[in-house]
Amino acid sequence: MLKLNALVAGSTGYIGSQLIKILVKHKYINIKYLCGNSSVGKKISFFEKSLSNKKLPKIIKFNKRLLKDVDIIFTALPNGEAQDISKHLNKNNTLIDLAADFRLEKKGDYQKWYKQKHRAVQFIKKSIYSLPEINRNEIKKYNIISSPGCYPTSILLPLIPLFDKNLVKVKNVIIDSKSGYSGAGRGVHKKYKTKNLYESLSAYGVGFHRHNAEIDQILKKFTKKKIEVSFTPHLTPMFRGILSTIYLDLEKNVTQKKVIKLLSNYYKREKFVKILKFNTLISTNDVINTNNCLISVCKSKFKNKIIILSTIDNLIKGGAGQAVQSLNNKYKFPETTGLI
Repeated sequence: MLKLNALVAGSTGYIGSQLIKILVKHKYINIKYLCGNSSVGKKISFFEKSLSNKKLPKIIKFNKRLLKDVDIIFTALPNGEAQDISKHLNKNNTLIDLAADFRLEKKGDYQKWYKQKHRAVQFIKKSIYSLPEINRNEIKKYNIISSPGCYPTSILLPLIPLFDKNLVKVKNVIIDSKSGYSGAGRGVHKKYKTKNLYESLSAYGVGFHRHNAEIDQILKKFTKKKIEVSFTPHLTPMFRGILSTIYLDLEKNVTQKKVIKLLSNYYKREKFVKILKFNTLISTNDVINTNNCLISVCKSKFKNKIIILSTIDNLIKGGAGQAVQSLNNKYKFPETTGLI
């Protein structure tokens, strides 16, 4: 089978570099172009030493003329930039965006949460929010694919089945998430230069983090009830990984065992989502450098409550790996290609 040609825009960021590390192992992909701005002319190995033995193109500045030579465009860029690229796609291109440009279904929501007008409104309805375990059969119909945020991935995978089957109360859902600092990008060191990034735990976006919009939008599709979800993220002194702790009230006559049974059945055929034994304690170390999401249902001291732990690698399942999972579904490759 002929390989598909790929362009990676934003190739030197943490997510972009991780994406390249996956794509060089993908037997159906040829990396045709690597694009950047301040890094033009450099080799990707300058930013990611593990790629020094790989034959890869030097970094160039993106130009719309490059699109005629490629099948896949991955954008790991600041919010807004994939919108501009989307205007120049041809009928043979598939755009997979790892930022937030096509995650929200309403232009007003995008402007509210991202503080800028959406510049490609005409393509919002022509894109899909791709959470492969939930909607893989729809992905192949779209040429603009939006990868979920890292926090929402760890949150939606355990919550969607429980909302869908009405096992938990959808009001007063409390989510405490902690992420490695790579989730804030390479600029995190400048942003937190007045704090000791490596010895400090910081809450941020309290009550109003942008991922609230994404979480609410998707969960509302799986219940007719009014939802109330409180989400607070934290930046931790580790490089990568996310651990989300989710506090839930059970619906009447729903037991903790029933919750585990539902989740286990829901994901029993999945390669990357694993439901663990009741009360299993998990850590980010369990998923680092994998595309896995581990989910553990834990007992609360209150009979009508449960606590769910969910952990992923923010750069892989919460970023580059999930994007490649979407690619594999779009082109009917084995879903694990390049990922195990």
